[in-house]
Amino acid sequence: MKSNLILTTLFIIFSNFICAQTNFSDNPLDAVFETKDSKNFWEAFDKMGKSKENPFIEYMQKGSQGVKGFTENRIINADSLFTVVKKRKADYELSRNVLDGISSKEKRVRAIYSALKYWYPKAKFPPIYFVYGRFNSGGTSSPDGIIIGTEKLKNLDGVSGLIAHELIHYQQKIEGKDMLLKWCLLEGGADFIGELISGESINKFEYKYGDQNLDKLCDEFVTRLKNPEYKDWLYETTKKDDRPNDLGYWIGYKIIESYFNKQKDKQKAVEEILNIKDPIQFLKQSGFLDVYIERYQKSKKESFDAFF
Repeated sequence: MKSNLILTTLFIIFSNFICAQTNFSDNPLDAVFETKDSKNFWEAFDKMGKSKENPFIEYMQKGSQGVKGFTENRIINADSLFTVVKKRKADYELSRNVLDGISSKEKRVRAIYSALKYWYPKAKFPPIYFVYGRFNSGGTSSPDGIIIGTEKLKNLDGVSGLIAHELIHYQQKIEGKDMLLKWCLLEGGADFIGELISGESINKFEYKYGDQNLDKLCDEFVTRLKNPEYKDWLYETTKKDDRPNDLGYWIGYKIIESYFNKQKDKQKAVEEILNIKDPIQFLKQSGFLDVYIERYQKSKKESFDAFF
């Protein structure tokens, strides 16, 4: 994925917090699952080779708000989608019946929504759209709802955790200057609270790698966290070592977890995590990187407090 595309995507995510609809229900039992785009996709898929027209034009035209939200940066247009589907027909076929058991997941998601209502009474609950894209996104949030890239689902085992993560993005309002720390608190916070309400972790490999290389990674992160450059921590790497793409989720989670564990009022802590005013001061209050910051500041012959 190219850097400008990622930056655009990040801008869209943060724009959601400011521009997202406010008319979503505050009742967790009102969760809406929209699956009509899947039906439309397979109707188009089965027309391939039967006419000279691009059958996915109709898929795009009939698309829900979820398809519209998935178009920019992901689907792009009907021709782009048609090109990928022709190349990866067999891969798409693997997900043809993946939504057959979705009704059982609706019950699970309503329980997750209800758990968030307990932890954060101000929560809003957007609709969930299951759409088909170009194998370049498993899910995202848009001003219109949570969007799941159905073609990437091998089964429904992890979909509840993914929805929980995206649900938290709707509630977040993280302020402060753009820097790596801010992005990591955004994603790590969605992972942490998403796991709190669902009991599911969606980034197991990244977390295992992070825990196994904690000291080295924390030393590096301290030197990088005020910089807006995200590479090697979020979405892509320079290939300088064997690290996975999304270690920022892991370290953001660790900082959030440390902060949460220090607070006596856990419900208040959740609200504060969702509404971080100053990422640097939040980091200081978490205490997670204190040892590494002390070491870094000593190497520069500066005080610990000067870092913040």
